[in-house]
Amino acid sequence: MNRYQFVDDHQRRHGVKRLCEILGLARSSFYYWRRTAAARAARQAVEAGIAARIRKAHQDSDGTYGAPRITAELRDEGGPAVNHKRVARIMRTNGLEGVRLRRRHCTTVADQAASKAPDLIGRDFTAAKVNRKYVGDITYLPVSGAKPLYLATVIDLASRRLGHRRPHADGTRHRRPDGG
Repeated sequence: MNRYQFVDDHQRRHGVKRLCEILGLARSSFYYWRRTAAARAARQAVEAGIAARIRKAHQDSDGTYGAPRITAELRDEGGPAVNHKRVARIMRTNGLEGVRLRRRHCTTVADQAASKAPDLIGRDFTAAKVNRKYVGDITYLPVSGAKPLYLATVIDLASRRLGHRRPHADGTRHRRPDGG
C-alpha cells in the first residue's frame, strides 16, 4: 500500500488535509493520484496482457530468450507495439531472464604438486636505483572471434616504467648468463 492509498482509505475518518500533513504529502499530489487512477489501472491491465505474452514467449523458448529476442517475437506475432525497454522492465518485475552464453576461458591450471616460485624481492616493491629490481605480470585479453591474447610486462621498480635493458657504457648490451 502506498501513502496515497492510505489517505484515500482513511480520509472520511481523519480528513485529507490532516492525513497529508502527517504523512508529508502535498494535497495536490494526492488529488492528482486520485484523478489519474483510471489511467493507471488501464495501463496496468495492458501491462498484464503484455506480461502474459512475454511469459508465453519465454516459455516457448524453454527460458532461453532474453528481452531483445522476446521483443522481436512479440512484434512478429502482431498485437500492440512493444518497446524493448518495456519488455525488459516487465521481465525484470516478473523474474524472467534469458540465458547468457559466455564462455569462460581457463587460463591457468595450477599443478598442485609443483613447488611454488620463491619471492626473490621479499614483497619489497621499492628500489633505490634504476635497473636493479624488476617485476612482471601477465594478463589475459579476450578477443572476439579469435584466440585469446596474452600480454606480459616487466616493470622497473625504481622508475615504474616498462623494463628494457640499457646498453653498457661501451655500447654492448647486458647478457644473461645463458647467453640470451
